[in-house]
Amino acid sequence: MKYYLSIFLSLTILLSACEGETPEQPALPKLSIRNEAVQEGNSNSTLKVRVQLSSASEQEVSMNYETLDESATAGEDYETATGSLAIPAGQTEAEIEITIIGDEFREEDETFLVRLTNAVNAEFSRTTGTITLGNDDTKVDESNLNIPSSGYSTPDSYQGMTLVWREEFQGTDISDDWVFEIGDGCPNLCGWGNNELQYYREDNAFIASEEYLAIQARRESFEGKNYTSARMITQGRQQFQFGRIDIRAAMPTGQGMWPALWMLGSNISTVGWPACGEIDIMEIVGHEPDKVHGTIHWDNGGNYANFGQGFDSPTSLENEWNVYSITWDQNQIRWLLNDVQYNVADITPANLSEFKNEFFFILNVAVGGNWPGQPNSSTTFPQRMLVDYIRVFQDN
Repeated sequence: MKYYLSIFLSLTILLSACEGETPEQPALPKLSIRNEAVQEGNSNSTLKVRVQLSSASEQEVSMNYETLDESATAGEDYETATGSLAIPAGQTEAEIEITIIGDEFREEDETFLVRLTNAVNAEFSRTTGTITLGNDDTKVDESNLNIPSSGYSTPDSYQGMTLVWREEFQGTDISDDWVFEIGDGCPNLCGWGNNELQYYREDNAFIASEEYLAIQARRESFEGKNYTSARMITQGRQQFQFGRIDIRAAMPTGQGMWPALWMLGSNISTVGWPACGEIDIMEIVGHEPDKVHGTIHWDNGGNYANFGQGFDSPTSLENEWNVYSITWDQNQIRWLLNDVQYNVADITPANLSEFKNEFFFILNVAVGGNWPGQPNSSTTFPQRMLVDYIRVFQDN
């Protein structure tokens, strides 16, 4: 009797335990979206973004998706995509189709996001995919150059002077008077001596509308740098001693931008800098967009020396044409903005003899550096410096 009672009690306990347990549910598969990269192309194309399950499910898996702008913009770089997506039972992958809008214009690489929400019969392991649109174009989009329609101009003749050289930047190609300096200045002058951030490329300078030089600074990854621009010189092609120089130009703006119209002594290859002398006809730093600086640099008995002056312009240096000038003779260099003098340097002392020699031109737009600092979130790209003309006059 005790034996049967024991069996009865054991069965009762076992059945009671079973009634209180919940059957273990199978783990839900993990749902993720991949990052994708695609070349933008010249015409519209379809990008297929893959959504994957860690394992097949016995039930259909569904979710919602949407696209979100980052540096790429919906309607300009890609078409907005929203909706729902299903992965059939027994399968592990489905695709979201997104239209990529192609064009022929060079621009920086851009990104946008595809985000997943509201998973059914699955759990998210990764909800957001980054889509990178790679630039594969070389053509320049002139619509963003913002060419001024008004501003100051100077004559092409002065009494008692002869126009000895003029660069009007007309036609389709930059003239042979210019040589391009390429790279980041390394290994001898990394960052061009100022901790600048750009890589100089010939492609960043071009003739716009067949009548203006454009130097464009762009945010793009190239040769280990995050920005590109251009630097042009007339060394060995056109160099001058004394005269009046007029340069009509429109400037970039924004934190970290550093455009310059300047000159270096033609003997720099033999004596180096600053012994060759430097004449900065115009410099602007982007956080002071309407302040122009005129400066000279030289070697003062073995020590670096400089003298300069800033001037607050009453006109917009970005949205209007302005003329940056110097008059330069044996005794002095004078700086003018729109024929208003704002600085003068006495170069008669013997230790300023550098400025009695020939000098060549340099045109460039630097990005970052010791003086302007780095670009920040307020700095837009691309930026541009436009030059309408350069004219050199000398006494008859």
